[in-house]
Amino acid sequence: MMTTYNFSAGPGVLPEAVITQIKQEFEKNEHTHMSIVEISHRSQQFQTIVANAEQKLRQLMQIPDNYGVVFLQGGGSTQFEMLPLNFATKQQKIAFLDSGNFAAKAGEAAQQLGKSVTVLASTKPTHYQSLPALPQDFDATAYDYLHIVTNNTIEGATFHQNNLPKTTGRLVADMSSNILAEPYQVTDFDAIFAGGQKNLGPAGVTVAIIKKDWLAEQDLTGVGPMMRYQNHIDKQSMYNTSPVFAIYALDLVLDWVIAQGGVAAMHERNLAKANRLYDYLDQSGFYTAPVEKSARSLTNIVFTTGDLARDKLIAKQAETQGLFNLAGHRSVGGFRASLYNAQPMAAVDALITFLKKVEAEQA
Repeated sequence: MMTTYNFSAGPGVLPEAVITQIKQEFEKNEHTHMSIVEISHRSQQFQTIVANAEQKLRQLMQIPDNYGVVFLQGGGSTQFEMLPLNFATKQQKIAFLDSGNFAAKAGEAAQQLGKSVTVLASTKPTHYQSLPALPQDFDATAYDYLHIVTNNTIEGATFHQNNLPKTTGRLVADMSSNILAEPYQVTDFDAIFAGGQKNLGPAGVTVAIIKKDWLAEQDLTGVGPMMRYQNHIDKQSMYNTSPVFAIYALDLVLDWVIAQGGVAAMHERNLAKANRLYDYLDQSGFYTAPVEKSARSLTNIVFTTGDLARDKLIAKQAETQGLFNLAGHRSVGGFRASLYNAQPMAAVDALITFLKKVEAEQA
């Protein structure tokens, strides 16, 4: 049977060990008496899973006690609305650094809620191939918070810990596609959220990490109960029916990350994988990786031959070699190789071997 690799940007590849464990535990047995997809979110069994998952995430990210951690439904897109409703309550103003598609979408959602949105800087004119810089005259006191996307899944540019914007105000981060893939200092942020389907598990669960004292300052008059973070914090992620299976799988993935050596070990492996692919692309006369080197993503590597029609054909050809989901996002085309935590180095090697073959044939 041919070895296959999944380069999808999300839902992304899961650790094989986790897939095996899910398969073994999925059916009811003499201990559980029911499948994981049948258990009540109010059961002691599930409450233990949630509590353990929170403790493991706190351990891996060094999340202090003054931050709440909740597991929610609705994906990152719902967070585009929850954050403004909970935190853009005083000035009703949000500042954005537009580094890609999902920063722009978050801004549009906030505007639909009647919040004032200011795009401080944007790299859209250069196709998001670099990161926007915070203006030197930025006055943080004029806004409720600054919103950034740490890793741009579509365009492949990243605010790493060493190039985060320096603000004296509140900072909110969408970490959906590189949470646990590289280290960030949680205390540099006032709120973090991440959809689960990249590095945390399957689709269906979203993590939100919220600074409690900031939340306590807010006047939430007119905000519905489901959209209030405090309600979910108070009920330990069980304010309503939780995404039971997705949280169960997330808990297993966190076990796996811990067993691999934690975020520092993941980061070292991800650097090695990304550098191996970038090194090949940079010396190639056939492919180009357009993102500015200091901003390059470790998890979503975008590149092209410069001919989008040819790129499409090559991505299709890759499937015959067991390399799936290499086509870039429909809005940009080209290629995108997603190297999430669970992606092995063998996948990178197989991809490079294929790309070299294509280059030799078509260059």
